[in-house]
This record gives sequence, structure tokens and C-alpha cells, in this order.
Amino acid sequence: MLVVAAVLVDADGRVLLAQRPTGKSMAGLWEFPGGKIEDGEPPERALIRELVEELGIETRPGCLSPLTFASHAYESFHLLMPVFLIRSWRGTLRGREGQSLAWVTPNRLRDYAMPPADLPLIAAIQDAL
Repeated sequence: MLVVAAVLVDADGRVLLAQRPTGKSMAGLWEFPGGKIEDGEPPERALIRELVEELGIETRPGCLSPLTFASHAYESFHLLMPVFLIRSWRGTLRGREGQSLAWVTPNRLRDYAMPPADLPLIAAIQDAL
């Protein structure tokens, strides 16, 4: 499964986490916003689309900086996830799918329960910030 994620960083150097809502797999866990890449869709375009759908914000391809990727074998599928760092967007963040949001300092990311694929990303985020 090919998905894409964003590490949104605010002016204070905090990272946005979104809590997976009830009814979704891994509900209650905290993750970096993003979602599935549609067939033939470039990861950057998918991420821009997902940020509008999930958070109500807009950004441009030039604002996406490749950071790292995750590769994780879950029980029923394998996940491959490019991850982009984003510091610039327009609009007011809100959980449009009922998810809670939290701004977290990089040194506190491990305090949040996350899906297994997201955990290895923490070190790359801390190194980048």
C-alpha cells in the first residue's frame, strides 16, 4: 500500500499529530497527516489533496521538502510511505474527519502512541528540526 505523510512544522518548531478517529483501523493512535496515493497520482499531489481533505489547509509542491520514508510490513499488507516536511500552508487547521489534533515538540513525539510505521520517523524528524 502506497501512502504519503506530512510533517507539518509551525513557527515554534512543533509538529502536528492527528489522532486516528473511532471506526478506522488503529483508532486512537497518533499519526502524521496524509493518506493513500491514488493510481497514477504523484506523491506530492496526493499529499496536497489529502491535506485539504483532512485538515482544510492548502500548500504548494514547492513547500514540500522530502524528509524520509517508512517501509513497514503489517499483518495483512506492506506499507510504503514517503514523508515530506512542510513549514508553509494557507488556511486554518481543523480535523475535518473528526480527528483530534495536537502540536507536539519533537522531543515529546515518543509520548504519543503511534502506528508501528510512524515510530521510526521520529529520529529523522528530530534530526531535521
